[in-house]
Amino acid sequence: MADATGNIEANDYGLNIPVKKEAFFLKGLDHVDWGIKDRMSRIFNPRSGNTVMLAFDHGYIMGPTSGLERIDLGILPLVEYADCLMCSRGVLRSCIPPQVNKPISLRFSAGTTVLNELNDECILGIDDAIRINASALAIMVSIGGQYEGKTIENLVRTADLGNRYGIPTLGVTAVGKELTRDARYLGMATRVCAENGATFVKTYYCEKDFEKVTAACPVPIVIAGGKKLEEQDALKLAYCAINEGASGVDMGRNVFQSENPISMIKAVRGVVHEGMTADQAFEMYKDLS
Repeated sequence: MADATGNIEANDYGLNIPVKKEAFFLKGLDHVDWGIKDRMSRIFNPRSGNTVMLAFDHGYIMGPTSGLERIDLGILPLVEYADCLMCSRGVLRSCIPPQVNKPISLRFSAGTTVLNELNDECILGIDDAIRINASALAIMVSIGGQYEGKTIENLVRTADLGNRYGIPTLGVTAVGKELTRDARYLGMATRVCAENGATFVKTYYCEKDFEKVTAACPVPIVIAGGKKLEEQDALKLAYCAINEGASGVDMGRNVFQSENPISMIKAVRGVVHEGMTADQAFEMYKDLS
């Protein structure tokens, strides 16, 4: 404890030096709380402003899909190359060593599987998200689907909890079989997520007018990889999305189902963080393979 007497008097107040003010490096987040900014700064690379997220939460609705039969064999070798891991709490606790020290985007909603109508979901307890030190809470939002109202309610409740405890909310747009992945739909879905409190949004890429989707969404967008593509096509997808305003990718099957997953995630990083073209990244992939 400091003594009351005998201290050196303060005199270096920097009176002629203005206080430095810096805007936060991610769009739309200048006014959020310190804890949310801290967690977003671990998910996103402050130098590039982008992120490479590795998604392996598929089992919560699909079971042991190809590439995820053994998380310890299929995913752990990839973890060091990802900026953030997106997974369920069960897989996190049972398969991911805490010492990997990666930010976790926790799948925070759960419900029906592929054997039923998807997106009839509830949300987890915030206490458990805090216990595992989640860096983001990922919520499925089914705009235009049967469970639209319920999933938006889940998003709103999660955003309230996240703001209370300083944890970002990731709104994940679900596209049902009857909905079209075009700019009009994706623009509406991402904007609805942001308007209802999502700190950032995960959605799909569309070839036409995707830049309008990112421009109209006031918070960062990361794109889903979707179903497995040829490696060159997946890298082109990432390149186009980044160049049209996306702030990163959240890829799963296009990485862990690749013939050479480590080479693939390194090539994706080249596009997202180093500004490589799709062709340059594909050459990198072939060289590493």
